[in-house]
Amino acid sequence: MTSNLKKAGGLPFTFRILQYRVVAVFGTETRKIFFNNPSLDFEEGYRMFVGGPKMEDIDIKTDVIDSISDTIKRLNLLMKKERISDTLPVFLDDINNKMLKWGNQGSINPFKQVYDLVFQMTIRMATCHELSQDPEMIEKLSKIYRDIESSATPMRLLLPWIPSPSKKLVGRATMELYLLFLKYVQANRAAGAETNDPIDILIRNGDDDNDIVELMIGIVFAGFVNTGVNACWALLYLGTHPQWREKATSELNSLIAKHTTTSPTGELFHKQLALVPLDAWESELPTLELVIRETIRLSLNVTAPRRNLGEDIVVQNALVKKGDFLVYNLADTHLNPDIYSNPNEFDPGRFENGREEDKKAYFGYLGWGAGRHPCAGMRIAKLEIKLILAMLLLGYDYTLVDANGQPTDILPKPNRNDIQQSRPLGKPVYMKFQRLRD
Repeated sequence: MTSNLKKAGGLPFTFRILQYRVVAVFGTETRKIFFNNPSLDFEEGYRMFVGGPKMEDIDIKTDVIDSISDTIKRLNLLMKKERISDTLPVFLDDINNKMLKWGNQGSINPFKQVYDLVFQMTIRMATCHELSQDPEMIEKLSKIYRDIESSATPMRLLLPWIPSPSKKLVGRATMELYLLFLKYVQANRAAGAETNDPIDILIRNGDDDNDIVELMIGIVFAGFVNTGVNACWALLYLGTHPQWREKATSELNSLIAKHTTTSPTGELFHKQLALVPLDAWESELPTLELVIRETIRLSLNVTAPRRNLGEDIVVQNALVKKGDFLVYNLADTHLNPDIYSNPNEFDPGRFENGREEDKKAYFGYLGWGAGRHPCAGMRIAKLEIKLILAMLLLGYDYTLVDANGQPTDILPKPNRNDIQQSRPLGKPVYMKFQRLRD
């Protein structure tokens, strides 16, 4: 996309993927159309280009008619403030239990171990207590999702009718997910318990088994490919920017001092974090907000797709016919030097009051969606990242090292050609850690 943009002189260009016509657009005016025009369908765009698990791949019928709006309504049921607040201490228990398995010192690959923390919380928030408490089943689920994500090959996405090895793999994996989640849904329905488990909430909402399973599969996949990678990049950026790491750590210590009566250096510090109310996590950590925002700006620069389901439209003198795909690379905004000074540098201060570089342009920041499709899971995603940062910044000392264990300040680059994740390209970086608190 970037190289073709340069060749096209910043103007739209058109190409074909099999029988499909794709128009790539850039610039502020086209950004307004891309994110606001109701004819440009989000779901149909991603159906073509994103390799997540789909019920239709295994011939399972669901009753959802308007899946995007219905999904958001059901998400809102699960993400009510009271439920998140009640689950927050359990999140911290989950994180601590997994971190204890790392030992008191050693080295981890954040794109595995930190991913596991997010996956655990996502399972907790999207499924039920019984599954959340089963580490073997969670590890099995994680492997299934990794298989599906790694099977998003061009052949499977663009030639879905061909029985390629990746298509067969994702079909088997999706069926395995379906049967696994269905077992828990049916067990909860038979028990008839009035709990705040997501499954029970959806049962009381009148959803049938397949609709509940479909939502669970989708929520977990979204957490797997998005929140996890953002948490990892945030830790890497803080590992190479000590001034921001110190500022974030100081802010977290102040948060604990304000909302608890026990010193944060005492025992079971994750229990001290659990005493901090949800409102404080959401409104009293401006530095962490800046860090997360800047992390996403740098790492989330994939190409977003839409499909025109309405009448023909003209975008920057380019005709987008009904049925055509429209694509927009987020780097056109996030790495644009006309919007962001030194756009390739990690500088959370660019979003501070008085500077606010993202306000220079219409939709100058796209990290949590924009226009007709803001991110429905933003609230819980931010909280999960903040909890992980708090546990690691307060409970551990860590340095970034290379594969030989030598300190490094050279970070890999996010893979902008991966439409699902921004995993690192180049030599891997590890976190060498020492646990400071119990």
